Amino acid sequence: QLQLVESGGGLVQAGGSMRLSCAGSGINNRAIGWYRQAPGKQREFVARASITGVTSYQNSLRGRFTITRDYDKNTVYLQIDSLKPEDTAVYYCNTWPPNTTNWGQGTQVTVSS
Repeated sequence: QLQLVESGGGLVQAGGSMRLSCAGSGINNRAIGWYRQAPGKQREFVARASITGVTSYQNSLRGRFTITRDYDKNTVYLQIDSLKPEDTAVYYCNTWPPNTTNWGQGTQVTVSS
């Protein structure tokens, strides 16, 4: 099975930026999505990139989130700009559509006001 590892999270002040990474062998042959789960809320879709790099975003997040692929590094990135406290969540990557049995640990993003 495809195994993906998220990294890059941490503590950041509101208004700052952060780039998350999703890495794994075989990732280049899969459509990949970023998802997040805030405290007390359901996991939600954030962004996705097709195998060829065509991107799509949740409409409410469009403009602050950018998903990109680096095929040489077998990595999919999520750039988050103008961070808001409500962006605080555990961020996960998975295939698109996600394999519901293969959610990983995710990476915690905490935004202070």
